Amino acid sequence: MKRIDLNADAGESFGAYKIGNDEALFPLISSVNIACGFHGGDFSVMRRSVLLAKEHGVSIGAHPSYPDQQGFGRREIALTPDEIYDSLIYQIGALQAFCHVEGVELSHVKPHGALYNRATKDREVANAIANAVKDLVPNGILYGLSGGQLIEAGQEAGIRVAREAFADRGYQVDGSLMPRNEHCSVLRDSSVVLNQVKQIILEGHVKTVSGERVAMEADTICFHGDGAGVIELLGAVRNLLTREGISVQKLDPTI
Repeated sequence: MKRIDLNADAGESFGAYKIGNDEALFPLISSVNIACGFHGGDFSVMRRSVLLAKEHGVSIGAHPSYPDQQGFGRREIALTPDEIYDSLIYQIGALQAFCHVEGVELSHVKPHGALYNRATKDREVANAIANAVKDLVPNGILYGLSGGQLIEAGQEAGIRVAREAFADRGYQVDGSLMPRNEHCSVLRDSSVVLNQVKQIILEGHVKTVSGERVAMEADTICFHGDGAGVIELLGAVRNLLTREGISVQKLDPTI
């Protein structure tokens, strides 16, 4: 049976501010990327997110970002590769500590927002991220955009990688994501999202916002936990996968 991992960015609430509905989200996904405090999340949210993932048997990943709470990590910050490495050790290590206390494993790392997008095209940044993962979570999985530099950097560093595609984001002709300030950067029509997921998993391609087809291989499909209607959308995607005979399973770091 064909299988796919469904991941979501979550744990992004902060103090009195709630973002997303993690209690409803976690039962529908197989892996979660938990914010580490630099764009969202705080120490209590991180621990609750780890406990929620443990309760539902969801693989736990760190979701580090630029230090940009005001911009939700979606603004470019001029950090050097060494600073990016240090910031990832800091953020991943914090979530790793909560996992240790709760007796669960940190299975993967996925950069967030502008840092993720920069690592897709900037090999020095990608190398800094891959080296941080290798040094701190050597048996873990590095999630990166399918076809991007982060995947190649992880492979070169000798760590396991997961090629990621997005259910709810528009693509450009080079296989990168549409910038969020551009038209069609976020897909809001559920039928369009369902069709994109089906194309990626079953047909191995994605249609760009301008209509071209771009080859796309994916081990995991991402959903944004703060997206409008994401709970209903995930339910519809799971129903689609069931009809197509596709199993939703978390990735195994030991393979």
